[in-house]
Amino acid sequence: HRQKYLQHIHDGATLWYRRTVEIPAGWAGQRLRLHFGAVDWAARVWADGVLVASHRGGYDGFSAELTGIAQPGGSVELVVAVDDPTQAGPQPHGKQTLTPENVFYTATSGIWQTVWLEPVPTEAIDALHLTPDAAARSVTVRAAGELEEIVATAYDDQARAVGEVRGRVGDDLVLEVADGRLWSPADPYLYRLIVRGLRGGREQDRVESYFGLRSVSLAPDANGVPRPLLNGEFVFQVGLLDQGYWPDGGYTAPTDEALRYDLEVTRELGFNLIRKHVKVEPERWYYWADKLGLLVWQDMPLTFKREGETPAVFAQELAAMVSGRHNHPSIISWVIFNESTGQHETPAYVSLVRGLDGSRLINSASGGTDVGAGDLVDIHLYPGPLAPPPDPTRGLVLGEFGGLALAVPDHLWSAAGWGYRTVPSGERLTESYVDLLRRCWELRDEAGLSAVVYTQTTDVEDEINGLLTYDRAVIKVDPAAVAAANRGQAPPAPQRVPLSPTSQAAGQAWRYTLTAPADGWTAADYDDGGWATGAGGFGTPGTFGAVVGTVWDTPDIWLRRDFDLAALPAADARLALVWHHDEDVEVWLNGMRLAGAPGFITDYEVEPLDTATVRAALRVGRNVLAVHCRQVDGGQFVDVGVVELRER
Repeated sequence: HRQKYLQHIHDGATLWYRRTVEIPAGWAGQRLRLHFGAVDWAARVWADGVLVASHRGGYDGFSAELTGIAQPGGSVELVVAVDDPTQAGPQPHGKQTLTPENVFYTATSGIWQTVWLEPVPTEAIDALHLTPDAAARSVTVRAAGELEEIVATAYDDQARAVGEVRGRVGDDLVLEVADGRLWSPADPYLYRLIVRGLRGGREQDRVESYFGLRSVSLAPDANGVPRPLLNGEFVFQVGLLDQGYWPDGGYTAPTDEALRYDLEVTRELGFNLIRKHVKVEPERWYYWADKLGLLVWQDMPLTFKREGETPAVFAQELAAMVSGRHNHPSIISWVIFNESTGQHETPAYVSLVRGLDGSRLINSASGGTDVGAGDLVDIHLYPGPLAPPPDPTRGLVLGEFGGLALAVPDHLWSAAGWGYRTVPSGERLTESYVDLLRRCWELRDEAGLSAVVYTQTTDVEDEINGLLTYDRAVIKVDPAAVAAANRGQAPPAPQRVPLSPTSQAAGQAWRYTLTAPADGWTAADYDDGGWATGAGGFGTPGTFGAVVGTVWDTPDIWLRRDFDLAALPAADARLALVWHHDEDVEVWLNGMRLAGAPGFITDYEVEPLDTATVRAALRVGRNVLAVHCRQVDGGQFVDVGVVELRER
């Protein structure tokens, strides 16, 4: 046997593991099982040269029977071979890549979750399938194994038995819980569950688990807006996109304490939701989500192909994910596709998941092509926020937004950090985040938005738009301010008193040119008499958040506008730009550069200014605001104003 598996070693494309394990003598008379939490991707396992398992799937667990091969009191040689073609293969692989950049990260191959060996009775309980029903205060228990029947007993946190059911293995048995206490983020109450396996009335095996009483549904509110409900109540879901990467382990967290820490910080920051992004975590992660009280949207890992073997492999691993994580009350929604990457046969996969699990909501394609399937309409927008258009039967969610980037020196993966919009400090990151969440809560009431997911928990490699650094050493924001905003308790937005208004409410007159002007064009005394005149804003209809007064569809535009001041703002005034730009923009005041920003935004946003700098440039009487905007790709738009911010 040894020669048979050693001959597979050829060109280094296969990962090989070898370990000799001592089997305790006290395990005599029992079956021996070897379990793998997850191995990426195709694994073969030998025990003393005998092939005992073959498995394909990078995110689901599998087991091997060692009974009759490994002998209690002796030792066994275990060998594992793993092939992982990453993006070259047919399998889902999330954001793993062999060429990390942008939103794709270093690949993890081989054994990346726990491996353990255990003795089990000759007749054992192999698996439990637990489905709670909050309204009925019950949980349906289904056991798999080679036994005749089971007895399942629920215990409260005082170790008192509060319900019991007995029935045949394989049947759905309804265990009613006396005075059942519901699980929710506000009260993540878990019941202990002990299941005994019987043959001829005698106990053969005993396993312990837990469950939470909760239900998930979709129903219209008083205004007819479809809302996702938890235990029959609408809870506005405010969540983090969580990638689950670690600088020292890739897919694998260094410790159980590290897994817990991420979730504890998420709770501390006032979030009630995590979108586990295109990765399936170890069972322990979901245990902490259950125990700490966080709702979870569980993504299916990405596939990048739609042809060949890929659909069959995708369906197999999707089913394994849904079945393998079914028992966790924290999971309230399955997300089948992320955006349109690898999206295919969407209605068929919705039907597959619905057949496997009718107790949760289905998000068919978060930010992807909406084919009308599933329970939610999900868009992505950076930085956002925005609500999807109304739908008569599905809930409206914003599956990704934000992406505000802050580089923290000495806590960077590399110097090539990037994000969707850069901020200069933790204070600005906090202020900007609070502004975004204030608007999210407004959209809850104005547009029927039911959930928002901010990008993201931590920095990941070159991506620096986390609320924490990649090493988890720095929380970039003020936790109290962020938590208050997440709970809908942000202070009112400052009043904007215009010095030079934007065209958001009414078109303002600007002079503009589409050809590069001569040097000095930003100065107040520059002669722009030959420029055209038009009403702001300038851009193409259909650009996100744009209020177009004059069409601009060329690569560049230069703008100038006069405004008069009777007096200068006070020395302690808070001055800011209000702008909307797509893409790169620069702004001057009387020839002094005030600000600039690369890329695009999707709505009017406030950009604080240094009051002393602005006062030095302002004059009593006539002032000139000058703007240059450059079009790169997609939509285009620019509008700029100057305001004083006053507390309400």
